[in-house]
Amino acid sequence: MMTGSVREDGFPSSGNRDMSPEQRVPEWGGDHLADPTGDGPDPDGDLLGVDPTELTDEDLIREMHSLHRTRLDTLRHAADSALANHLRRTAELETEYLARHPGREIDPSRLRGV
Repeated sequence: MMTGSVREDGFPSSGNRDMSPEQRVPEWGGDHLADPTGDGPDPDGDLLGVDPTELTDEDLIREMHSLHRTRLDTLRHAADSALANHLRRTAELETEYLARHPGREIDPSRLRGV
């Protein structure tokens, strides 16, 4: 019987298409203590990055541009801990944007037929 190989972290080496990126990254879910690289909390125990609620609209947009610009490279080449941090930060910033702009303008050309 043939079975797929398993990496040291317990995930199948070929990846599981039924799992989201967040589920495939061991550090996702806030387990920063499992991250020996120091990419998790700073020495004071705070997560990296300014609290999105403290950013101006201009800074919030700039931060989102930066994350989206580096998204593919991070997804393809970064360590799991860096990808987890990228996913966490993107979610924080986008959640704050949506909270500030609940009635954001929707471009009709971006809608799919229902």
